[in-house]
Amino acid sequence: MRPLLFITNDDGISAKGIRSLIEVAQTFGDVLVIAPDKPQSGMGHAITVNQILRLEKSILFPDLEAYTCSGTPVDCVKLGIYEVMRRKPDLILSGINHGLNSASNVLYSGTMSAAVEGAMENIPSIGFSLDSFDSNADFSTAKDAIKMVLEYALKNTFPDHVCLNVNIPNVHKEALRGIKVCRQAHAFWEDRFDKRLDQFGKPYYWLTGEFKNEDHAEDTDLFALKEGFVSIVPTQFDLTAYKALENFKKLEQ
Repeated sequence: MRPLLFITNDDGISAKGIRSLIEVAQTFGDVLVIAPDKPQSGMGHAITVNQILRLEKSILFPDLEAYTCSGTPVDCVKLGIYEVMRRKPDLILSGINHGLNSASNVLYSGTMSAAVEGAMENIPSIGFSLDSFDSNADFSTAKDAIKMVLEYALKNTFPDHVCLNVNIPNVHKEALRGIKVCRQAHAFWEDRFDKRLDQFGKPYYWLTGEFKNEDHAEDTDLFALKEGFVSIVPTQFDLTAYKALENFKKLEQ
């Protein structure tokens, strides 16, 4: 039986990135697609609880079983697992995201939250992102990198409840230096708000800011990407600060 690869994203089902991911995945097995019907970037691990969810057949991929979902990327994964698929997928793939999900961006990313949801279900899952926000970006280098990652993923066992965060530099194939397995860099957004007034004189805000990297070690995802490597960060949903447990033992009664 051919492997079953379940694909979603956060840029929406019409994004070029998901089409590129599907093209690669089809060479490895059977593909099922459930993706948001509109962009869902920055949704993180949000789920839809206050309104209904719609799931409709998509005509964008007539040769595949493909659906649009009115909800978030995590909604797509949940619906796929519990309502659509007739067997457990061998891999859940999310992306290819338009823009990196390196460092702390992983916390906001709908792309990576879909992969994390798969890991919570103990299904091997991978999120892919390209360092380009261009809606018509060149995904040829990313596709080559994804082939290498999928070859590994289908031949090897993932640790329980761990997914992979794969970020790909926006370089030509000849300039790609390889793959590095890294840790997540300690880099964060310095948030700012652009305050404006609408036509009625009422204020509204645009979230802006600058991404600051204070972590210049050579074992991070940001360093690997800067040097022209694909970065792979093994990622988990357990947010326990294990090193800090003893610090707070005095709170116990």
